[in-house]
Amino acid sequence: MAEEFRQLGIPVYACLGNHDYYTGVGSDLRFCHEAGIHVLRDTYADVDGITVIGRDDRTNPNRKPLSELMKGIDHKRFLLELDHQPYHLEEAQRYGVDFEFAGHTHHGQVWPLNWITDAIYEDAFGPWQKGKTRYYVSSGLGIWGAKFRIATQSEYVVLHIVGTGFSHRRVRPRWAD
Repeated sequence: MAEEFRQLGIPVYACLGNHDYYTGVGSDLRFCHEAGIHVLRDTYADVDGITVIGRDDRTNPNRKPLSELMKGIDHKRFLLELDHQPYHLEEAQRYGVDFEFAGHTHHGQVWPLNWITDAIYEDAFGPWQKGKTRYYVSSGLGIWGAKFRIATQSEYVVLHIVGTGFSHRRVRPRWAD
């Protein structure tokens, strides 16, 4: 799979999630290095006029606050934040992030657990907006615990950023139909 990522011919950025810490980040970081995936852990990268801010997962007790990461960032650029867990969405708004992309919730994975994720998270799935900051929480393709998904949507998201705006579309994997 690492070879497939290298053949994309485009920069790929990622942030770590809670399960990376549960299983040990070493092997995940090695894979990302082999695949040419840039893992942003409380740092940022400037890519074609966009600043991609990658948060370390909140599982890491040494995770830096967003206020610290935002020091020195050019706020005239489009600011895209990657944060695995969609907690404290107001922070992105407070620090002028244009778009935050998250996952983690699986949108419950098995109905009716999506009711629980909807109760826990301000945005457990899909698009959201607070002030000028837009958000998207993906239900993702993965699973945890049970080896199946029932009555929730598996997806990957294609995000198009053009100028200072963006659009998104959900893409259902062929095997989900």
